[in-house]
Amino acid sequence: MPSPTDTTSKRNRRPGVKEADQKQYDERVVNIDRVARVVKGGRRFRFRALVVVGDHKGKVGIGLSKGADVTAAVTKATEVAKKQIVTLSLYKGTIPHEAEAKVGGSYILLKPASPGTGLIAGGVVRVILEVAGVSNALSKSLGSSNKTNTSYATIEALTSIRPASSWITRQSATRFDKKEAGSKLLNKSSKKPPTQTSHTNVTEESKK
Repeated sequence: MPSPTDTTSKRNRRPGVKEADQKQYDERVVNIDRVARVVKGGRRFRFRALVVVGDHKGKVGIGLSKGADVTAAVTKATEVAKKQIVTLSLYKGTIPHEAEAKVGGSYILLKPASPGTGLIAGGVVRVILEVAGVSNALSKSLGSSNKTNTSYATIEALTSIRPASSWITRQSATRFDKKEAGSKLLNKSSKKPPTQTSHTNVTEESKK
């Protein structure tokens, strides 16, 4: 028969493993709405939850789902958000360049910021940037304040960011340098010194 200490230790291990799996991502409930659907005999009320998840290291995802109660809606939205996680290209706690996106009536503008600036953002945009791991950035909402459209516009703007290594200006500069180096090598190889036979022939003709 196992001792009671063994059973308690086993019971204590299981929740720890589950908590470690669950705490892999930071989960934030952004918005909860009560929605109604008109059916025969009246209205049917349900709840809609908007959840943002991220690991503070460049991965973030958003999920929108409905449920019969708030707990069910949040659980479904969290599962959807984990399935839609995207990887962002960040640079020293900020974004490499400006980005903008429009979804519906929402229009979001993001700009990089120097260290120590912090997050100049509010509402859904701030939550998404915090969870994604951005510590310095500027943002401005130039359209509708709808939280769902604003969150999707922020994700679209973040996914449109490209790292500095894939910028067209740097690629064209490297190609230009390679072309210049190749043309210099061709010019050097085309300039050959005069042969000795031609020089001797000229001297013999001059003596005659």
